Amino acid sequence: YSLKRYRFFEIGQDHYYYDDMQTEEQVNHIVNTSYIPLCNTLKEMIRLSKGRFHCALSISGVTLEMFQQFAPEMIDTLKGLADTGCVEFLGETYSHSLSALASAEEFKNEVKLHSKMLKEEFGVKPTAFRNTELIYSDQIGEMVAGLGFKTILAEGAKHVMGWKSPNYIYTNAIDNSLRVLLRNYKLSDDIAFRFSNQGWDQYPLTADKFAQWISDENGEVINLFMDYETFGEHQKATTGIFDFMKALPKAILAQDDMQFAT
Repeated sequence: YSLKRYRFFEIGQDHYYYDDMQTEEQVNHIVNTSYIPLCNTLKEMIRLSKGRFHCALSISGVTLEMFQQFAPEMIDTLKGLADTGCVEFLGETYSHSLSALASAEEFKNEVKLHSKMLKEEFGVKPTAFRNTELIYSDQIGEMVAGLGFKTILAEGAKHVMGWKSPNYIYTNAIDNSLRVLLRNYKLSDDIAFRFSNQGWDQYPLTADKFAQWISDENGEVINLFMDYETFGEHQKATTGIFDFMKALPKAILAQDDMQFAT
């Protein structure tokens, strides 16, 4: 939410601090340039793959509130994705907060509130969890497991993993029932940051090339995790990012050893 200009003499007089007009403008911009075009692309990927393409979405409760208030067509679009049965909705903190680092009670309340909203809006109960910015510790994982989640996503960057690979399924050290899926940062960032970089030695990135990179990786699972704004905002539609995505399921499924899973 955007804050409005708030002057000294309004202290004690005006208790509404938000600029609804600016928030509405920003929400509708990103919905029209990124969110709905990507949702439509995901539907096409599901259709072209005859339901073999699967993905997961992580949307905070506050973002869903913004959609309800300023862009209700986005809620309808997300419901359409939920109805395909090929899109999983991840649990997270309601307000995309850092509560996991500050208050266990607040964290648990936020997670429960978010799960309730997903159930009310889309009729789904999340079983996998994504903490804000993929922040993870064994203690956070223990809390997440205690809330009934089976899986948690975390960052798999080299400075976090050391010699270990992000391409395996790990378990929480305190509660072994919780599976830990790690983001493959290199392959994710190839799309998120390098896709349109003409100075990149791998430019242009094609679906066939990317599928081969995935196939060449060692391990059990490759987790790609990117911001929604990657598509249509950070990587503009003119870069061919949506065409790349549409072609990706066919290229990946053509590899004998790969399939999509959520």
